[in-house]
Amino acid sequence: IIIESQRFMEVIKFKKEDFNLLNCPIRTILDRFGDKWSVLVLLILGEKKKLRFNAINKEIGTDISQKMLTVTLRTLEADGLVHRTVYPEVPPRVEYEITPLGASLVPHIESLAQWAFINMVSIKSFRGRFKK
Repeated sequence: IIIESQRFMEVIKFKKEDFNLLNCPIRTILDRFGDKWSVLVLLILGEKKKLRFNAINKEIGTDISQKMLTVTLRTLEADGLVHRTVYPEVPPRVEYEITPLGASLVPHIESLAQWAFINMVSIKSFRGRFKK
């Protein structure tokens, strides 16, 4: 892990000259996924591939409002991670589908989720010590 971290830092140092840190691609992407729902929506669509709005809402559960889910889906669509298809029917039918770009991100999210699951007890322990 140390070798990988060193290589990563070398890449970051090399790339610092190529962009303004305010426009850092890593920070930009992590900012986008810092919200409560984007990662979950991508994981759901990564597994199910294509779902209607209400099906996504049911997969998430009762914790998300329709407005927040709409905002999340529009944001993911704006980033090219989700594709929205509106069918000219009455009533209107809208489906959301993960794009190839979004699908390429899912394994990385799953790895992060696995890491979080494995390390959450330790992190909570450190947080508890820090508060004292």
